[in-house]
This record gives sequence, C-alpha cells and structure tokens, in this order.
Amino acid sequence: MTVSASELREPAPSRGLTLPSARRLLLWTGLAVLLAWVLVPIYFVALGAFGGRLGVFRWPKSIWPTDLSLAPMLQFLAIEGVFNALINSLIAAGSTVLLSVALGAPAGYALARYTFPGQNVYRLLVLLTRAFPLAILALPLTVSFIRMGLYDTPFGVSLIHTVLALPFAVLVTQSLFMGIPREYEEAAWVFGCTRFQAFLKVVLPLALPGLAATAIFAFVISWNEVFAASILTVRERTLTAYLLKILSESPLHYRFAGGFILILPSVLFIFAIRKYLFAVWGIASK
Repeated sequence: MTVSASELREPAPSRGLTLPSARRLLLWTGLAVLLAWVLVPIYFVALGAFGGRLGVFRWPKSIWPTDLSLAPMLQFLAIEGVFNALINSLIAAGSTVLLSVALGAPAGYALARYTFPGQNVYRLLVLLTRAFPLAILALPLTVSFIRMGLYDTPFGVSLIHTVLALPFAVLVTQSLFMGIPREYEEAAWVFGCTRFQAFLKVVLPLALPGLAATAIFAFVISWNEVFAASILTVRERTLTAYLLKILSESPLHYRFAGGFILILPSVLFIFAIRKYLFAVWGIASK
C-alpha cells in the first residue's frame, strides 16, 4: 500500500489568533484605552463635584458611590455670580459658533471655487491672525472696545473668540468644499437653480459634517478661553474668567464642581450634533 506525499505531510501548527482577529483585538483595545483616557478623569471630577468635601478626600475611591448628592452642586450654583457667568459663557460661545460658521464658510467656499489674484497671500494672512499673542493686543483691544461700547459684554468677548476660531473655520471649510465635486452644482444650474440655490440645496447638505466639526472647534475655543474674557470683562465675566477669580481660595469640592460645569456643556454640544460628525466617517446615526 502506497502513501501519498500529502498524507505524509504534517499539519501546520494552528495560530492562536488569525490576522483579522488580531486587528479586531487591537482596535477594541485602542478604543478601550481611549475611552478610559477621556472618561476616567471626567468620572473623578464628577465624584468630587457631587460627593462634597467627603467625596473629594475619601480614599480609596469607590467605583459605585452611594452617597452622591446634588446638594454640593446646588450650593456651588448658588454662589453669587456663578449662574450669570454661565449664561454669559453660553451667549459668547453661541455667538462665536454663529459668527465663525457664517464668516468662515463663505470664505472657504470662495477659496475652493474661485481663482483670484492674491489667493495664496490671503490664505497666509488668514493664518497670520493667530500669530499675534493676545497679551500684546490686550491694551489696544480694551481701549477700542471701550470706545465702541463693547467692553464688559458677552458679544465683545465673542468677537475676540471668533478671531481665534476663524482661521480654522476658513481652512477646514475650504478643504471641505474642495472635496465636493463642482459637477453637482453645475447639474443644479442645468435644472434651473441659481448659484445661491445650488449652494443651499446641494452643497450645504453635503457640507454639514464639516461645518459641525467647525462649530465644535469654535464652541470649545470660546468656552475654554480665559485670557481675553478676563481682560475685556469686569462685571459680566464668562464662567472661566469668573471661576479663575473666585476659585483660587475656594474649597476643593467647589473647584471640582466648577470643573464639571465647564466640561458638561461641551459634551452636550458634541452629543447634540453627533450625527453630523458620524457622517464624516460615513457612519449612519439614527
């Protein structure tokens, strides 16, 4: 009886993980590490904010605390001026988002669709607006805002924050519109749309994910900025400037409460427009 060569060949040792399984494991491990990196600090800040003085100094920390209460947070919000500062921050951040998108999107569209003399110089000048430190411009800005009646107002603060966010908004929307084929607009023109109607009905819906990312960036810049808000306001301070003033000598659990208040609106804003962000990566969100 003869034995074939294939029968004599020993079976290859099986690998513990196939290549797709290893990639999937690496992906989920990276996602877990990223989530821990973001969520664990927020969790500990929340423990300090809602646990009061005892929750801040208790060690070791319990994973599922049972003595959390809204009372420490309500006590913090009851401090004179905190709620007004929170409203000022929301007004400044909302105005910054509207102005950044309203000014940045047309500028980005013009850079993407038109060719004009000095186009590259214009791009450079947009970037150079971030090259001047606010500390150098603090005194002339203060004098100018006092003369124009914008000093100590949330809208005045939002103008400075818009200047900080606008270069990013222009460059991001430019690359966004360059990725949308011009043929879509030309097809809309053939069917009777004007240039403006084609932009509203064809280009703008396709650009919403990128505009959402621009809005998040502008909101976060305005919400976290403290130097200009401290210089340009006295009574109508934003929350970051007000907390910098009152929390330097406050109890530690009040500082945690202030930190949690600063984190929460940004998280809620991102959650509210998450479907547009998911569309950037082609992920459908219901």
